[in-house]
Amino acid sequence: MNHNKARPIKTFKLVGALGIAQILAWSSTYYLPAVLATPIAEDTGWSLTRVVIGLSWGLLIAGACSPLAGRQIDRLGGRSVLATSSVLLALGMLLMGLAQHLVTYYLAWTLVGAGMAAGLYDAAFSTLGRLLGANARASITGLTLIGGFASTLGWPLIAGMEHQVGWRFSCFALAAMHLVIGLPIHLMAIPREQDTLTETPIPMHPTGAASNPSGTSASQLLLLLAALLTLQSLVISTLSVHLLDVLKLLGIATATALAIGMMIGPSQVAARVAEFAIGRNLHPTWSTRLAIVLCGLGIGLLLPAMPWLGFVAMGLYGAGVGILTIARGTLPLALFGSAGYGTRMGQLARPMLLAQAAGPVGAALILEQFGSTFLLAVLCVLVGISLIISFALPAR
Repeated sequence: MNHNKARPIKTFKLVGALGIAQILAWSSTYYLPAVLATPIAEDTGWSLTRVVIGLSWGLLIAGACSPLAGRQIDRLGGRSVLATSSVLLALGMLLMGLAQHLVTYYLAWTLVGAGMAAGLYDAAFSTLGRLLGANARASITGLTLIGGFASTLGWPLIAGMEHQVGWRFSCFALAAMHLVIGLPIHLMAIPREQDTLTETPIPMHPTGAASNPSGTSASQLLLLLAALLTLQSLVISTLSVHLLDVLKLLGIATATALAIGMMIGPSQVAARVAEFAIGRNLHPTWSTRLAIVLCGLGIGLLLPAMPWLGFVAMGLYGAGVGILTIARGTLPLALFGSAGYGTRMGQLARPMLLAQAAGPVGAALILEQFGSTFLLAVLCVLVGISLIISFALPAR
């Protein structure tokens, strides 16, 4: 089978369609509790903590399932795996809307977690890497540009539905969207792969464009990359949950803290546009190092607790996060090549998702016991360690 003739014509449509599906997937999973957690708690009488734990449980399930999803993409292609994610997410949303007891609610998040493993960025990146090979970088960047609007579009949409029909019918509506929008996109936009019915062997040595003069083995390289991405996931998930609390404990007014937090989204988009326009000629290892430095500077500039500096800080931090999201897909492709790419993405996703589940909980304990300045210092140390690790990765 040869995709080369169709690829230049279909790439734009493929990325656009996958981008719409990603907006739906992220809105109804990772960003869902931000809108529905309080209404669910108020309606059911469950504590807000128990409601939010549903997302943490879902992330743990996603981490457990990610390697399997990656192997299946290598074996069967992304079409069937992403389509399965739409069905799992629809079932999860349906069960969540029906939940009368916490056990049922957590069972819903179990289905959602499996759907996250098979349907969020890692699976989409693996699908693009499989279809486009070394040419996937621009498509991965384009996908993150579209997917970055998930909170911008998803939050007001879900909040509006909740206001009109309540949280249960909002879950039912999201379930229907996965079946009516997400599933057809995955079945119709992603090409069939008739000749990929056997698992792609993973080469013993890196086969990407990167040279590795240090003689580091592929397994060691994968371990280093996993450590780097996991540390950054720990930092990003912590700030995404606790940023407003951190700023308020630093003495910054709530309204100003909200405005500072709003800097992250636009700066993410701006950084991804810059990566798409001028960063494509930069090796992903250098893009990663730049992103880590930007994140570290952003966190460090919060320490003086000066409101005007907070805007600069979150602008830099948001730019770093935007570039890191792209590097998460492009760096493994550059270091190892496209053979076994889905499997490696699944292996890398597991510790990252576990960090996203555990990080905010540990950070809450640090924040309660030692305060915001100490937490920011810890995050700066974690960023520094990940920067040191990045210099052990090949960059040519």
